[in-house]
Amino acid sequence: MKAPGERLVQKVSSTRAFARIAPHVVPALDRAVHRLSRGRTLLSTLMLPGLVLTTTGARSGLPRRTPLACLPQDDGWLLVGSNFGRPGHPAWTHNLLAHPDARISFRGEEIEVTARLLRGEERAAAWRAALALWPPYAAYQARVEREIRVFRLVPGQPPR
Repeated sequence: MKAPGERLVQKVSSTRAFARIAPHVVPALDRAVHRLSRGRTLLSTLMLPGLVLTTTGARSGLPRRTPLACLPQDDGWLLVGSNFGRPGHPAWTHNLLAHPDARISFRGEEIEVTARLLRGEERAAAWRAALALWPPYAAYQARVEREIRVFRLVPGQPPR
């Protein structure tokens, strides 16, 4: 069952105006709520599951924290690099491609993860699951020429 106002939020989230404004507002609000809740929640989790991803900067090598919507799975999490339907892949996707070992804060727990970019049928199945969770992803994909990146995060790090 949909939460009250969910259809309206999804409709607004699909617009180009939202894509211009949201990247400046949503992450800042999520970071503030995450800090105030001591890592237990994000503001955006009122609509979608979420986490804070800490990657290593592809160029800088510095830690980069990004609040993101996620799709929890039995074996980890899916992340969709939609960038709110704006051109260009979001920076966090470049960071994961360069440094797939990362950390997430999920429901108050810090978890080491390894990321893998999904391709082919595995990506297609993940994309269908993402669309079922958040239909505006279809509008985001329609606005951009690039294929939106989808990653699977799995707990733990591979042996070195």
